[in-house]
Amino acid sequence: MTQRIKATVSYDGTRFFGFQVQDNQRTVQGELQKALMTIHKGQTIRIQASGRTDAGVHARGQIIHFDTELRMGEYNWRKALNALLPDDVRIIDIAQVDKDFHARYSVKRKQYKFFVLNAPEQDVFKRHYVHHVPYNLELDRIQQAITAIEGTHDFSAFCSASTGVKGDKIRTIYEAVCEKQDDMLVFTFTGSGFLYNMVRILVGTLIDIANARKEPEDMARILESKDRKLASKTAAASGLCLWKVDY
Repeated sequence: MTQRIKATVSYDGTRFFGFQVQDNQRTVQGELQKALMTIHKGQTIRIQASGRTDAGVHARGQIIHFDTELRMGEYNWRKALNALLPDDVRIIDIAQVDKDFHARYSVKRKQYKFFVLNAPEQDVFKRHYVHHVPYNLELDRIQQAITAIEGTHDFSAFCSASTGVKGDKIRTIYEAVCEKQDDMLVFTFTGSGFLYNMVRILVGTLIDIANARKEPEDMARILESKDRKLASKTAAASGLCLWKVDY
């Protein structure tokens, strides 16, 4: 009889071609399934994740699940997987869960953080984990604009044209905030779910507002327009981190 295992995964997305398995590319899912195949002596074990992340995007609290007939205990599962995984992927927590749990379909809310280094020069030690902006950004302008996206809206204007979403693009944002920490701007978005490139396009637009290329009131106007062309460029993948997933 199989049992369902839920795991919290942390990874540095710098050297990955995204989360989802792709032929001839290094992916997080590929590394996880390779480790599971070794533990299961050649048997293919498919994992399900809370969602996909793009190339260069990081995760502190990605959630996956898989089904297995092995009985190993939580400590041994974590130890065995981490011994086989590369240094840029770690299992943080792992536990057996009910069979009706699903890493993707049971999600109640997700939280992403986006880090903007606002300094004249890039920091060589942070360059893989931030979006660098060398010109002045005014936090008060961001704070005036960012509340416009809280609530339930159609986020078509902040969704990549290459999205695979065929249905509506209505999502609920429970909280959207930006805080300054020394020379870093930290954006936090908590919502029911997010469209393809949604957080990165939101941040790109807020950066333009912070630099007076757009006005704070433009955020609501762009949202209502549902027109991707009115929003700004997509911010760098390196600044984005899937922070946590709640069930």
